[in-house]
Amino acid sequence: MIRTEGLTKFYGNHQAISEVSLHVNEGEIVGFLGPNAAGKTTTMRILTSFMPPTSGTATVAGHDVVDDSLESRRCIGYVPEACSIYPDMRATQYLRFCAGVRGMGKAETKDRLDYVLETCGLQERANDIIGTFSLGFRQRVGLAQALLHDPPVLILDEPTVGLDPIQIVEVRNLIKSLAGEYTVMLSTHILPEAQMTCERVIIINHGEIIAEDTPQALTAQIREAERLYLKVKSDDEALPRLLRDIPQVTAVSPAGDGGAAYHVDTEVGADVRAELADFVVKKGWGLLELRPVEMTLEDVFRELTTEEEGVE
Repeated sequence: MIRTEGLTKFYGNHQAISEVSLHVNEGEIVGFLGPNAAGKTTTMRILTSFMPPTSGTATVAGHDVVDDSLESRRCIGYVPEACSIYPDMRATQYLRFCAGVRGMGKAETKDRLDYVLETCGLQERANDIIGTFSLGFRQRVGLAQALLHDPPVLILDEPTVGLDPIQIVEVRNLIKSLAGEYTVMLSTHILPEAQMTCERVIIINHGEIIAEDTPQALTAQIREAERLYLKVKSDDEALPRLLRDIPQVTAVSPAGDGGAAYHVDTEVGADVRAELADFVVKKGWGLLELRPVEMTLEDVFRELTTEEEGVE
């Protein structure tokens, strides 16, 4: 549904993105991740025909974003990071205005307006002035206008930036509810956001794609050890050394949250929880907690990327 091949963009002598090739399948929710100035916004601006690439190609729903930009834009619902919404309009007034700009007829506008108001949870505020809305509700209006013309593709640039935790959950659930019905590509540098929302992630750094897979597969690729969290009553200084003698245990280190808590690393694929628990009990150390520590997308992100100042 979205495809780029060798996409490159220069701003003067600065290369913002280099040979970016990616694809997003129909019905997928894909996260486009990277630190600030990695090239996320540049790529999205090209996909939405906001500006042309220096070289390479990009298509949306089979339409070239340069040679057939009018058709490609008809297939896109776009929410930029700073969504421009007229604050002196009422929500329904603004959405009808957007429908008119897109050339939608009265009957189609009415049907779609009812749908987006319900989908985005705006029914109770439909006739309120947008200037009175919280940032979270303004973001809902931005999503509503993106959905209004029923495009097959949604491109969302930092859709939860600036929202409070409750608003983030609401917008995240809204995006997840669109899976299957729409193809969604969203950019973010908030790692938990991508992990909880996206089926697949594409990581860009210094203008180049450096990883692409499901969050689970990416963590498996770079994981060098399994990790367990162990907390005991004992403050025996010999505990770390003795635990390291257990077969398949590769390292023991303080967990950093105070008390007698440790991270116990083991060989990939090994499960020594039973042996570890038995050892602690026999030593009389007082087992308080033993659980696996999952590697997060944030761990993957830190491993694969570095911050760099520049133009995005």
